[in-house]
Amino acid sequence: MVQRRCDRNRNRSKRRAIYCPEHGCHLDSVSRKHRLYAESAQHLRERGVGRRTALLLFATATTVSLDGEWLECFWCDQCQETTWYHVLKTGERQYKISPAPRDLWQQASGVITVDGNPTVSEFTRRQARATNFNGIKDFNIIR
Repeated sequence: MVQRRCDRNRNRSKRRAIYCPEHGCHLDSVSRKHRLYAESAQHLRERGVGRRTALLLFATATTVSLDGEWLECFWCDQCQETTWYHVLKTGERQYKISPAPRDLWQQASGVITVDGNPTVSEFTRRQARATNFNGIKDFNIIR
């Protein structure tokens, strides 16, 4: 089979072949990739890694990055909405996507937890969410 010259010399990357599971149209990414990691040997066992290998990996590191898996938000033209998906790379330029389950967010890197940092006080959390500035009025109890 003879390829056209423009196809042979193409050095730019092609679009990822990620399609909407409902409509079949191409999905556009609207966020960065949030890589997933395993915190226990059981997480690796669920993904097909042998028991001994999984235990050895966790003996040397506290967490292990999962290659070819991440969470990413995509925009669908047909739905006119964004949805978070769990993306699994199955082959060269082949992906399997499914809506991201809630428990998978615990394994994602670079994600802000809903509960917030437990070491931050309630006052600091409230001040960070404040939209206006009251200055000294916030410290009424100190006189």
